[in-house]
Amino acid sequence: MKKRFNVSGLCYPTKHYMVNLDGRLKEIKKLVDYGDYFVINRARQFGKTTILYALKKYLQDDYIVISTSFQGLSAAKFENEYSFCSAFAEMVLESLSVNENAVSGIASDELVKLQQAVDTEQAMDMVVLFQYLRNICKSAEKPVVLLIDEIDSASNNQVFLDFLGLLRDYYLKREEVAAFWSVILAGVYDIKNLKQRIRPEEEHKYNSPWNIAADFDIDMSFSAADIAGMLKDYEQDYHTGMDIGKVAALIYDYTAGYPYLVSRICKIIDEKLEAKPWNQQGVVAAVKELLSESNTLFDDMRKKITDIPELRNMLYAILFTGQKIPYNPDNFAIDMGTMFGFIRNENGDVAVSNRIFETRMYNFFLSEELLNNVTYNASLQNRGQFVQDGALNMDFIMQKFVEHYTEVYADSDQQFLEENARRIFLLYLKPIINGTGNYYIEARTRDLKRTDIVVDYLGKQYVIEMKIWRGEEYNRRGEKQLADYLEAYHLEKGYLLSFNFNKKKQPGIHTIICGNKTILEAVV
Repeated sequence: MKKRFNVSGLCYPTKHYMVNLDGRLKEIKKLVDYGDYFVINRARQFGKTTILYALKKYLQDDYIVISTSFQGLSAAKFENEYSFCSAFAEMVLESLSVNENAVSGIASDELVKLQQAVDTEQAMDMVVLFQYLRNICKSAEKPVVLLIDEIDSASNNQVFLDFLGLLRDYYLKREEVAAFWSVILAGVYDIKNLKQRIRPEEEHKYNSPWNIAADFDIDMSFSAADIAGMLKDYEQDYHTGMDIGKVAALIYDYTAGYPYLVSRICKIIDEKLEAKPWNQQGVVAAVKELLSESNTLFDDMRKKITDIPELRNMLYAILFTGQKIPYNPDNFAIDMGTMFGFIRNENGDVAVSNRIFETRMYNFFLSEELLNNVTYNASLQNRGQFVQDGALNMDFIMQKFVEHYTEVYADSDQQFLEENARRIFLLYLKPIINGTGNYYIEARTRDLKRTDIVVDYLGKQYVIEMKIWRGEEYNRRGEKQLADYLEAYHLEKGYLLSFNFNKKKQPGIHTIICGNKTILEAVV
């Protein structure tokens, strides 16, 4: 059977190209061995279900594992505790029935009693359910571990919270009475955020976390080495001649190891691009394809940004004004953004998690003002002049932008311009490359004073540094920084867009030679 890259549902080593999970499973087992109660709360499509499936098999020699998921339960099962308890009992029995070793390790009469209660539709409340579960744990030959996946799919009702509360109480008493040795919950929301989803926001915006949950600090993102290992398996099957290390590093640069994004890029190259180009051009083309498609991950991102104003405002400030926001997990917007996987802690400041998310967010914010925006429309009207022989005429783009900016924004308020400078240029650039190329903001240079844009267009790259004018000395340093940056990208020419708010400025275009690099500076 041929393997393929998978971006939906469980990944199976015999069917799919996967990263090696052994190191992560070993670290998670340490928590189980300690008897910890913990939550694997990671962003959507981050490999939680796959790691739980692998963990169940990894633990089965030392533990009896009851593995359940709330994803398949209907809303009716949560109408009251009796329907919920009956449904949960069925899931427990189903999990044990598919594992002969687990069944043989539990007293058969305890399973029979639970099965009879389900079959006869006994009125089973929480207390009765946990009595059955206690008896199962008491009769088991090995410690019993409970896994519950997709906990947040059931988290919009009080019955589920009551269940978690009782589960917590029994876990805390496990030294006195039979109970689960370890409890593992998995979902996007952690325990404190689960509680927040149920109560009205105006009454309870923040909720205290349950203090029994152990820290889960295991990195589930893919490193460049992880990606290389997956590509090595692929290369053994297809012999494409790819430079595995280089391609893995490129994919990591775009995704920061977000599992879905990694696998999706690989899947696009393998299944959608002609000749399966496992090189830089192929990765860039796959990224372009990914950024243009609709999928559940991007749909969820758009919904969360729209629904949470604090998160929206923070992301907009980071992207368009370069504002440095200290990373504080007690901040509501930062807490939410981190939990959803949109942002991360980068040297003490908030940063967007990866280039793919960042570009998608730029596109989302810009799309809200495109149709009636004078800058976008001006660029759209001249679009045909900006591409010559399949390449961007970036010199002409910069020249026309200077003309447009001078005509429209010359008399605008300085504060408005400082806050909107990069947004104005991106609105001008977007219709030119839309549908053919893409861009991303270089995170290492994004701040209030300076931002580098890297444009990928039909296999060619263009680096444009945008900066606020801070004097001649600062400008010279910027030229040297851009020249060094061009060297890293193996480019001979770059572009410097200077926003100068001095009343005596001279807008226009001029060429600078910096070492062996040519820089075209546009001053507006």
